[in-house]
Amino acid sequence: MAPPLRLILTRHAKSSWKDPSLDDFERPLSRRGRRAADLLGKRLAAEGLCPDQVLHSSATRVRETWERIAHHCRARDVSGHDDLYLSSPAEMIACLRRHATAPAVMLVAHNPGIAALARRLAANPPAHPAFRRYITGATTLLDLPISSWRELDRETRANVAAFISPRDLE
Repeated sequence: MAPPLRLILTRHAKSSWKDPSLDDFERPLSRRGRRAADLLGKRLAAEGLCPDQVLHSSATRVRETWERIAHHCRARDVSGHDDLYLSSPAEMIACLRRHATAPAVMLVAHNPGIAALARRLAANPPAHPAFRRYITGATTLLDLPISSWRELDRETRANVAAFISPRDLE
């Protein structure tokens, strides 16, 4: 039997509000966000949890989050998707069904959708308070009981293998 597929759900790291004239889509990471994304990448690499494939929103803060993680984790397939910007859980599932092909896929996106998707899929939600709020940089690793990404749907329930809060990495 093939091992379960792994889904890594990451909310982008903390963004900067320094320039109020920037459109929301163009906001970059703050200094704290860059540090948190670096620490997350280090943790994933140290524990052998790096993804094989990454699907991310095209928004600047999300791309930058992945780029910082990528300094520590190499994925063979990385793609940005405009339809992941402020997407719903249903839209995220549709994107995964269309584009995910690897055994371990990271999805980097925005709240409230990424938090709602993590809560919906988690059969055993972690007790960590940051899971409910899904703070910036929050990351959940889920082992899915399916053999193909096309089987993923709103009824799928997954085992939470790990939950990482950037505040715990400092």
